[in-house]
Amino acid sequence: MAAAGSCGSGTGSTGSAAAAAAASKNVTSFQRKGPRASGSDSGGSRLVSIAGTRPSVRNGQLLVSTGLPALDQLLGGGLAVGTVLLIEEDKYNVYSPLLFKYFLAEGIINGHTLLVASAKENPADILQELPAPLLDNSCKKEFDEDVGDHKAPDSNIKMKIAWRYQLLPKMEAGPVSSSRFGHYYDASKKIPQELLKTSKWHGFFLPEKVPSTVNIEPCSLTHGYIELLQFIQKIIYEEGFDGSNPQKKQKNILRIGIQSLGSPLWGDDVCCAEHCASSHSLTKFLYVLRGLLRTSLSACVITMPTHLIQNKAIIARITNLSDTVVHLESFIGSDRETNPLYKDYHGLIHIRQIPRLNNLICDVSDVKDLAFKLKRKLFTIECS
Repeated sequence: MAAAGSCGSGTGSTGSAAAAAAASKNVTSFQRKGPRASGSDSGGSRLVSIAGTRPSVRNGQLLVSTGLPALDQLLGGGLAVGTVLLIEEDKYNVYSPLLFKYFLAEGIINGHTLLVASAKENPADILQELPAPLLDNSCKKEFDEDVGDHKAPDSNIKMKIAWRYQLLPKMEAGPVSSSRFGHYYDASKKIPQELLKTSKWHGFFLPEKVPSTVNIEPCSLTHGYIELLQFIQKIIYEEGFDGSNPQKKQKNILRIGIQSLGSPLWGDDVCCAEHCASSHSLTKFLYVLRGLLRTSLSACVITMPTHLIQNKAIIARITNLSDTVVHLESFIGSDRETNPLYKDYHGLIHIRQIPRLNNLICDVSDVKDLAFKLKRKLFTIECS
């Protein structure tokens, strides 16, 4: 019994000593991670630091700008790396090429690698037509001119978008900076040749591609889609965008732009008949492409003439295989062109789908009344 009493007494004294030591050192069970005294930052962020990117405030996903700050805000901050943005072309394909070029121009400004694919225009010619970045002072002047007729003297300068998305950062004085997320572009001027010469890009022009000698099953993809997938896969693997060569060089983003995918120029008859022979070719291509993007530091923008696709089931599958879907509806040739309610606009923009990453379903935008207009220099999105 004496031994048991002695043991209990010892335990009590040990607990008292531990409590005293903890109190003297102000130690609690909840400790905030931070930099150590030695200067090592073991508790810091593990996000990859890449020019022209930022983490999403919602889920931490790495984002890149679409080249149109108003569209970035509508999409939740930008385009997530590893995803596909599908732009459904307007009927006469007047305004969708602008969004396509903004995306590519934003990549050049930030030093990203470009991959431009087309069956219609030579990629080198597309790059020559990219818009020039606006200096901050010039951008401020453009906003002044836009609201000069109906603004108060002390009103703030801001891009005219839906009222709930008018939280834009203030413009900084000085030339355009590549460290800023999202830039504005002058649609009336071409990008300087100095920027094009220092940029890194890869072009895929389908008419110049020789048919592959690899044996392909008859029910598989069309020749154009096979060649393009092989080209994208080659660039991703050889230049380390899949993370296979992490120490090879500083990490960078691959921006992939595919123009008018699904058109007859790609060898696809999905736009020619409701029941076409290669109805699954386009959806197979998107399925494989998204698999490549998910495992690489890349983002893709595709323009597609969905208004020519007669089979609605194919359109539904294309939408499901895309992460973000934006539809442009031009007023050219429609009754709205002469409607006084839309006299200040050139068309409507519909956000059909917003990605909900790591989930089986996607979000749908709650903003339905968005219109766009192309001014002398700027492409703006407003609440109609």
